[in-house]
Amino acid sequence: MSKPLVAIGARLSRYPQFTTLGPRPNLDDYPHEHLRLIREASVVYYPTEALAPQLAALGKRLFPSLACHLLEGDKIKQTNLFKLLGLPHPRTRVFYGRQRQAILEHFSFPFVAKKPRASSRGRGVHLIENQAQLDAYLADNKVAYIQERLPIDRDLRVVVIGFEPVCAYWRLPPPGEWRSNVARGATVDFAGVPPQAVELAVAAARAADLDEVGLDLAMVDGKPLLLEFNVKYGRQGPSQAGLDVVDYVAQGILAGKLPPPRE
Repeated sequence: MSKPLVAIGARLSRYPQFTTLGPRPNLDDYPHEHLRLIREASVVYYPTEALAPQLAALGKRLFPSLACHLLEGDKIKQTNLFKLLGLPHPRTRVFYGRQRQAILEHFSFPFVAKKPRASSRGRGVHLIENQAQLDAYLADNKVAYIQERLPIDRDLRVVVIGFEPVCAYWRLPPPGEWRSNVARGATVDFAGVPPQAVELAVAAARAADLDEVGLDLAMVDGKPLLLEFNVKYGRQGPSQAGLDVVDYVAQGILAGKLPPPRE
């Protein structure tokens, strides 16, 4: 008899083939039987940020991967990852403490300033055009994450699952908005997505062991740049392409394709 498919997070809860345990604030809150399932599982699906490192330390295979959980929502770690991998990324610097006084020695107005951690859907992303805006940003952020302003009017989202591109599209900001998040009213366009952008997204996902991820890119002078990635990516864009990403993942797991084979 095969082992049950054990999930912690609720992503796969609509599928009876998976035993979804749900996240608990304390391991003591799980009944003994649930702890046994976790201990005996060879793969744990959607383990949540709270349990992913510990389960990996026990030798469990995770989906999404440990890298997905460790890097999700942290722009500083993602920038360092891109640089270590030698992947194209906008000019970016992080300033701590008194270093923040030197921002204008490295960047001229306008530039982009972001909340470095735990921001999504365009929240915490600012176009800085003058000193007053910079002062306001610094008042709210002890760590300054500063990035060059790119000459673009749209960006790209590429969803990569099991190191395969399953959906790619342009995100076009609405009038009066420079951020291209669909949650902020951006429209989706599937036409003319540059293949080199998709290739870069897949290469980055594979190099960093990101086996379920939405990567954001920009095209500048005909070349793709990686902006950031989200493991908790939006589903609105894929749904407009007729893709149910949750079902895609569930069917991939049940077919033995996810997590992807280790090379």
